[in-house]
Amino acid sequence: MARVVVDVMLKPEILDPQGQAVQRALPRLGFEGIADVRQGKRFELEVEGPLDDAALARIHEIAETFLANTVIEDFDVKVETAEAGAAAKAES
Repeated sequence: MARVVVDVMLKPEILDPQGQAVQRALPRLGFEGIADVRQGKRFELEVEGPLDDAALARIHEIAETFLANTVIEDFDVKVETAEAGAAAKAES
């Protein structure tokens, strides 16, 4: 089974109130030097069967029509290798 990650972020020109709230809170919590914060969403999809061009095209369609509001958000689709998945779990 392959894992595909879809990261969704507000477009740069769209106001991000959640990111701004986090940015304002960081200095009060003792975290200095952070110039900007943008908040986004991460979706991890486990794909059954081979991860071929047709499957990736289907995932792009899912991201464009369901996971992201493409009027105000951009999305990025990445295939995650087994090593990357293991490293991400070890970090958390």
